[in-house]
Amino acid sequence: MNQRVIYSFNARDFYRIHTDWLEKGDSHAGIILGQQNYSAGEQMRRLLRLISAKSAEEMQNQIEFLSAWSEN
Repeated sequence: MNQRVIYSFNARDFYRIHTDWLEKGDSHAGIILGQQNYSAGEQMRRLLRLISAKSAEEMQNQIEFLSAWSEN
């Protein structure tokens, strides 16, 4: 497995997948959930804030919502 964090706008399905995997005792490299109403530039700024703050190890089995990574 490549151990890559997934970035998706499909919050409903990926949140369910995350929950199902953890309940079964499986793990994943992490999931970032975004919103399509952000411009590409805003998405990149928020993603860069997130990846500068969290290591790959800290993302293990976690979900991060891009909405939480604004400048404020």
